[in-house]
Amino acid sequence: MFERFTADARDVVVGARAEAASLGHAPIGTEHLLLALLDPRSGSASRLLAGVGVDKAWVYAEIDRLVGRCPVIFDSGDAAALRSIGIDLDVVLARVEAAYGPVGRPTSSHRRWFGRRNKPCIQLGRPFSGRSKKVLVLSLREALRLEHKWIGSEHILLGLIREGEGLAALILANAGVDLAELRRRTESDLAQAA
Repeated sequence: MFERFTADARDVVVGARAEAASLGHAPIGTEHLLLALLDPRSGSASRLLAGVGVDKAWVYAEIDRLVGRCPVIFDSGDAAALRSIGIDLDVVLARVEAAYGPVGRPTSSHRRWFGRRNKPCIQLGRPFSGRSKKVLVLSLREALRLEHKWIGSEHILLGLIREGEGLAALILANAGVDLAELRRRTESDLAQAA
């Protein structure tokens, strides 16, 4: 599927990973895809989102309000370095949790993040969440539906709209964005570009 991605769409995927890292989040969620779509390098998706009044600063503020940030105290590189000298980070964490209670670990569901704002996290890798994977699959379906042989950032935006249940959809709804209108504008933009 990724071989069909344009440079802009690939920038969105790479940008989402960077956004998740900067916020200390794991896994990479739909909100990170939204932030990456707002980057001017994402092509017309950034312009389309700006056209409905969504900007990056507001999205950051909403993410902070809804889920917060998770300052990273260990990452996968740290875990590998410790393993190389015979220290198993999972064993250490289990002992710390047994003595002092749970450490803030990232979960597979953002619903579990609520109330855990700005707690230190141990992050071992940064996979895409199920919803983010679904958005990427839906971007392919949107491209096929429109009979495009390529997947651009606009298709990722259409996939994000179609998924409609992730944190990004909630943030867009909180911004007062009419998702049907954003879909219409995105499809119109794609039709004009073709």
